Amino acid sequence: MKVKELRKLKVEELRKKVDELKMDLLKLRFQQKISGLEDPMKIRNTRRQIARVLTVLREKELSEEKKDG
Repeated sequence: MKVKELRKLKVEELRKKVDELKMDLLKLRFQQKISGLEDPMKIRNTRRQIARVLTVLREKELSEEKKDG
């Protein structure tokens, strides 16, 4: 997903997305250790996607705090 698409999601949806991506990363790491991956860049891309989602989530949290006071 692109950042623009992530910004449209709600906070709970972003948290769910982070959990899904972390589970995917765990599965990719196991697969890499057991039998190797066809595309090792999947791990790197998944880590970066997690970082993107966490960044957008933090932006939303900060904007909510700013509105509250």
